[in-house]
Amino acid sequence: MFETLINRMSLSRSASITDVVAAVHLMPYGRPKVRSAEGALAEWRGTCSTKHALLAALMAERWPETEPRLVHRVYRCTPGQATRSYGPQVAGAVPLEGLWDVHRYLTVGIGSRRITIDITFPTGPSWDGANSMRLACGPGTDHVVAVNADADAEKRALEEAWCDPAVREPFIAALASK
Repeated sequence: MFETLINRMSLSRSASITDVVAAVHLMPYGRPKVRSAEGALAEWRGTCSTKHALLAALMAERWPETEPRLVHRVYRCTPGQATRSYGPQVAGAVPLEGLWDVHRYLTVGIGSRRITIDITFPTGPSWDGANSMRLACGPGTDHVVAVNADADAEKRALEEAWCDPAVREPFIAALASK
């Protein structure tokens, strides 16, 4: 997977961890036809789920000492939060009472600390290689994916428990069109 990324992004084989994070961060937001790390890499677009799965796979392959861990956050998005975070177009897809969503991000071990990386959208500051990034969602409850667990199955289970697809899907579509 690392070879495919460096070829696609014209990175050198000695690309740094921050170079790789920046490359995946620049990937446009949108659902690939195949909702997987491989699908995101092949189509060069991804959601929080596929971009972070791709980055976790790349880091595990190239920098296993970082022990990448996927995390799912169950959170409630209100129209006000959506306006502040994503703009009025996306907020228009959020019902007045808000909606429940499940967001995926990544943590990695850098030195003796766990650092949060969220590269969901190709905007915002790049990761500096040392400090946590701001999450692209609001406060909520985090569910750390166990090592070797099926992260996609865990996320689907959380979505089934918390989310209304009839409300969530227009929100995801609005995020993809911003």
